[in-house]
Amino acid sequence: MPVPFSAILIANRGEIAIRIANACADLGVRSVGVFAQDDQASLHTRQVDAAVALPGRGVPAYLDGAQLIAVAREQGCEAIHPGYGFLAENADFADQCAEAGITLIGPGADTLRLFGDKAAARALAARCQVPLVQGTAQAVSLEEARAFMASLQGSGVMIKALSGGGGRGMRAVTDSAALDAAYARCQSEARAAFGNDAVYVEQLVDAARHIEVQVLGDGSGAVSHLWERDCTLQRRHQKLVEFAPAPGLDPALRDRIIDSALTLAAEVNYQGIGTFEFLVEPDQDRFYFMEANPRVQVEHTVTEQVTGIDIVRAQIRVTEGQRIGTESCGVPAQGDISLRGHALQCRVTTEDPENGFTPDYGRLGVYRSAAGFGVRLDAGTAYSGAVITPYYDSLLVKVTTWGAYRLDAIQRMDRALREFRIRGLSSNLQFLENVINHPQFVSGECITRF
Repeated sequence: MPVPFSAILIANRGEIAIRIANACADLGVRSVGVFAQDDQASLHTRQVDAAVALPGRGVPAYLDGAQLIAVAREQGCEAIHPGYGFLAENADFADQCAEAGITLIGPGADTLRLFGDKAAARALAARCQVPLVQGTAQAVSLEEARAFMASLQGSGVMIKALSGGGGRGMRAVTDSAALDAAYARCQSEARAAFGNDAVYVEQLVDAARHIEVQVLGDGSGAVSHLWERDCTLQRRHQKLVEFAPAPGLDPALRDRIIDSALTLAAEVNYQGIGTFEFLVEPDQDRFYFMEANPRVQVEHTVTEQVTGIDIVRAQIRVTEGQRIGTESCGVPAQGDISLRGHALQCRVTTEDPENGFTPDYGRLGVYRSAAGFGVRLDAGTAYSGAVITPYYDSLLVKVTTWGAYRLDAIQRMDRALREFRIRGLSSNLQFLENVINHPQFVSGECITRF
């Protein structure tokens, strides 16, 4: 019989730490939060059952695996939930947890290493006969990148960091004269973000949509999907607006994409929540595997709204050993996971769109959020008087709206964004309103170059 956790350390901050704390409370599990010296005012410290100060300031404080494990032991936590970002995809940290006898909520170190190496993930897709964009099988030198682009005879390329994700270390190149500078820039970003400057190249698929499939595996060989999300709208390869289900996607094409995601997940006996991402050319009836994210994602809320499944709770339950299709797991058998309506998420940030989206910092003089039927808010440090520092991501609050029809969800999002009052700092509210009211967005016809 699986033994439920009695206490979980949340190795993260802000809205995702609050989200995990809420799931713990629903399960009757004691939650322990942590905070850096400059982060005590973050709301997650008030949502957990106990909050422990970490030595140091800023992001580095949340990256000290040994210190986090020590806190987990002191607090009697059997497990650590890493959320997203920080240590969520760090295989070395997974090894540290295993050596300490602490369960990391998420896939094991082997799975993290596999999907953390884009070349290895592409090799897995090739073995499983999942379609891939033409590209190199491993890291390439600048000379090799030049030769690859020349072989495409006029087609552009996408340079990508071999490790990591989140849009860092990634550049689209359509002119061979710009290749050298883009290659150097990608290497620099990858080195700074992931400690590995290796990059590879793929043929650029310019007129496509970005579709991702949410999967859940329980480690027994059972893998289910929670349908798909459309993450086509991005800025600098960072997701901006996400929605589910993907509008106008041919049902047969959707089935093929989902089947490919399940094939890849089953091949590695996936355990936990994960997302398999694809580039899709709907007009050509083609799709290509991009990468897998072996963790919960920022945009998981839209899937929760259209399926009614608590994804974070499911993460915890399958890590305890619960099986999909049981009441204790909280996830029905595949045939009973249905879609209910449409959901849309926008990320409200303290950035100035009129100044190159430069993050703004300081005191949040006035903060009033939206409310009402069909509106969900996930916020970290968002309240009047909060001090927004330059040490963390500029995300202020995630707004997710639901509707029986896609237009309902869009209209509720429009209303919600207009209800916000943010004073003292710049925000991207008006920019988001412009996006969701754009005729091309409303019609569901956006592609990655929108």
